[in-house]
Amino acid sequence: MKILEAVSNPIFKAVTEVADQINQETYVVGGFVRDYLLNRGQKKDIDFVTVGNGILLAKELSNKLGNTSQVSVFKRFGTAMFKYQQTELEFVGARKESYSEDSRKPHVEDGTLEDDQKRRDFTINTLAISMNKATFGELIDPFNGVEDLNNKIIKTPLEPNVTYSDDPLRMMRAIRFAAQLDFEIEKESFQSIIDNAERINIVSFERVMDEFQKIMMTDKPSVGLLLLEQSGLLQYILPELIALKGIEEVEGQKHKDNFYHTLEVVDNISENTDNVWLRWAALLHDIGKAVTKRFDKKVGWTFHSHE
Repeated sequence: MKILEAVSNPIFKAVTEVADQINQETYVVGGFVRDYLLNRGQKKDIDFVTVGNGILLAKELSNKLGNTSQVSVFKRFGTAMFKYQQTELEFVGARKESYSEDSRKPHVEDGTLEDDQKRRDFTINTLAISMNKATFGELIDPFNGVEDLNNKIIKTPLEPNVTYSDDPLRMMRAIRFAAQLDFEIEKESFQSIIDNAERINIVSFERVMDEFQKIMMTDKPSVGLLLLEQSGLLQYILPELIALKGIEEVEGQKHKDNFYHTLEVVDNISENTDNVWLRWAALLHDIGKAVTKRFDKKVGWTFHSHE
């Protein structure tokens, strides 16, 4: 199957010429391919994987394009990137990865395209389009990612416990993609997130919050927030929000469930603004109610000074 229209931008022709000149198999991969097939518009960043030296490919391409911006090189991971005509281009050599139990930083070694596709988070992100002249535009889909796109399913290319345990940030990404794309996380995969939720603690809080921010910026943030709660991840990220759950009854008097009320408020404001900090204000507007909740025999439930 060829999808030539996806790679009609002149940038891809230049990549092909350079890749063939240095004799390296090269592919455009990941989000660019996924979003093209979903008709989500052109991405402002394009990832390339090459069976060989990604840094060399980036530098040679930059020279060919007459690019004036600096090529950023990350030798440890064999990656390089530069901006060309408002588009971020990133290049990496195909690789295998292995992980230690207490870190999401991989041990990296050279690999094949198949090795590189296996290390990716979800089948919908394993899709690759060939850049070499002989096979230009050919779609490589070893994990049936196109089928999962059509069925709106988030599924890992490997056994989910391997994918999520190796890099626990992928659990946040699964939920973020489900919320962004209106997809469903495969049952086995979601159970694996529940089983591995505690491993989110080995991920830096900055990376966790980067994914959380993206969930907050979806059309209906409650979708992702509920998945975070149901998976057990939210208790490690924002336990104060979990504390709002539940309804107590004393002497026949109840109060509303402030957790679900909060999600409703976040959705309501999200219909009216893309300002992420206003959405955060909605998320935290009742956060003090858990610690200020009291029952007064005269007036019932109170939350004095929760603001």
